[in-house]
Amino acid sequence: MLPPGWRPSHSRCLSTLLLYVVSLLVALPEPSAGQASTGSSPTSSPATLIEGLGKAVAPLDGPWQFHLGDDPLWAVPSYDDSQWEKQMAQRPWGEQGHASYTGFAWYRLRLSLNLASGNSCDLSLLVPHLDDVYEIYWNGRSVGRSGRFPPSPIWYRSSDEPAIYILSPGTTQSPERELQGILAIRVWKAPLLSDDSGLSGGFEGAPVVGTPDSIAAYKTTLDYQWLRFNLVSFSEYLLYGIAGLLSFLSWLRDRQQRTLLWMTGFALSPLVRLALYGLRIAWPVGLSNALGPPVSSIRDISLWFLLLWLLHLDHDPALIRLARRCAVVSLSTTILDGLLSLLDASVGWFWVIQIADAVLTGIYFITAAMPLLLVALAIKQRRRLDLARRLVVIAAFLSGMMQVIQGLAPQGSRFTHWTLANKLREPIFLISGSAVSLPTLTGTFLLAALVYAIYRTSMEDRRRRSLLDHEMSSARELQQVLIPETVPSVRGFAITSSYRPALEVGGDFFQIIPLDDDFTLVILGDVSGKGIKAAIAVSLIVGLVRVLVETTQSPAQLLTELNRRLCGRLRDGFATCLTLRVDSHGNCLIASAGHPPPYVNNQELEVSGSFPLGLFPSVAYEESWLRLQVNDHLALYTDGLLEARNKTGEIYGFDRVRNLFSTLPDAARATEAAVLFGQDDDITVVTLVRVPIGEESADLSASSLNL
Repeated sequence: MLPPGWRPSHSRCLSTLLLYVVSLLVALPEPSAGQASTGSSPTSSPATLIEGLGKAVAPLDGPWQFHLGDDPLWAVPSYDDSQWEKQMAQRPWGEQGHASYTGFAWYRLRLSLNLASGNSCDLSLLVPHLDDVYEIYWNGRSVGRSGRFPPSPIWYRSSDEPAIYILSPGTTQSPERELQGILAIRVWKAPLLSDDSGLSGGFEGAPVVGTPDSIAAYKTTLDYQWLRFNLVSFSEYLLYGIAGLLSFLSWLRDRQQRTLLWMTGFALSPLVRLALYGLRIAWPVGLSNALGPPVSSIRDISLWFLLLWLLHLDHDPALIRLARRCAVVSLSTTILDGLLSLLDASVGWFWVIQIADAVLTGIYFITAAMPLLLVALAIKQRRRLDLARRLVVIAAFLSGMMQVIQGLAPQGSRFTHWTLANKLREPIFLISGSAVSLPTLTGTFLLAALVYAIYRTSMEDRRRRSLLDHEMSSARELQQVLIPETVPSVRGFAITSSYRPALEVGGDFFQIIPLDDDFTLVILGDVSGKGIKAAIAVSLIVGLVRVLVETTQSPAQLLTELNRRLCGRLRDGFATCLTLRVDSHGNCLIASAGHPPPYVNNQELEVSGSFPLGLFPSVAYEESWLRLQVNDHLALYTDGLLEARNKTGEIYGFDRVRNLFSTLPDAARATEAAVLFGQDDDITVVTLVRVPIGEESADLSASSLNL
């Protein structure tokens, strides 16, 4: 066969013929299946003729010459591809006889374009998404690529966004404005993962050729159609984002509301997945696949704990432990699965990665069925659920089933040939050209149900909190009655007191009760625990003390009777107590029920100790006698002073207490020192300073009460 365009009238025709024959003999390779000899004839495959190309665009749907494998010579325009197979560009090669093929392949197409009068010779090519890495050659010259070929391949998660490439004028240009050229496309398909159907690879739509203006206008139309088609889906994600942002801002205001934090994780995770997979952002597939699974796991875990709270299952310790373990398994498997995506997909042992991917995916989808388990438990336990929670049950069940089916259906589909996953993604109806699919409906329903349920539950919590605040206010008023705001005048003594609860109300108490015959009874104690429970126990103890002082004035006897009445009434709790009876001459009787001993000046007083109140009914308490001299400083305190703890975990301790009382402080100053160090428990301090009779100062008899 002679070269095209050869005529006997051409000059030097004989030498041209000889050179052509020699080139055939030299370049002739061994014939192989599907490959013709490397002749120089550009007419080895028929040309695709496009007549009168003007402002319109022309699809290059084929047939294209197609060949598996890789050879740089296949980009050369003169390469003979007549023995290659033919494929259409509307479908990938997996649907045209090469299912599950991965690796290199080439497409070639010879173009012959007749341009309309008045149009420039510049051409542009619009290429839909090609699976996975590709490079385009026009007349043997590279005009653009997407991704990076092996070794160390990189391909992008760019959805189906078309790309535009500029083509230079063809090899020949006749007076009839005819352009000719060879379009060759080199493609590399990455190894398949567990959810790949094996039907992909190469073209996913026909390329389109035209002038730069017409191609740009055509791409704008395609982008608009894509945006319109996904409008409902994007609206759903926008609602998720708004709900997540509002939940996060609400959680910042009240960080004890962990439900708002779970709602934030549940609502913002789909928005992150949209950015990774659905917004035509050219993420490397390894990166998007590394981040996507953990984000899905965070959404799942957030939904689990939301359901535990909404379905009143959060009081079951075994179920909480199960949810936490499943959360660890889910997050661990998705992180490992994501890391597999970062490994080199061109290595020969990639089949090991594929097996590991399948195993980890299976484990993940076992944990993904957790919402179905929680809904089943709520129904089995016959939980009384209001309308909002019933809607959540229905929505969570539907969404959970949808997620499990969507995840499991494509697994191994290249062996099972199941098409359920594709059918689920298909739109069930259109709204003004925007697709609405079943997953979109279930996801929107679940979001609406969760938002409604959280709103109703938050209102209920706010109402309960208001009632609790009212109860706390009542408890504070009660404690203000039980803890004296002003210290009564005691003959021969200047007395100060300070009370600092760790919470709104506390478990410390003290009483200063004048008795007959110039005696005064000082009682200071500490109930185990804090808050309302401790405050109720305080009210009980103070009431009993006020009754018992009518019959006895002995500190030891008072503690004995008090202990007998408290046994079995503090609900596994106890109380330490120090009782002191003084007269105006400085004589003191002291009895202790497991309470820290007082300080006289800078020395800790030795007091006979015994068990705290409320533990054993038959305990007998002993008394110690002490004589205070004028200017002696007696300090009584609760263990909240001793156990004050700073940010590093260091406690105030005995040494600091000894140094503090060596300065002979009043009660307010001693309490403030511990608070500044780091209050961890209720703190109460009472000081008594012996003064000459008649020189008691009203300024020294003061009480500091901070509720």
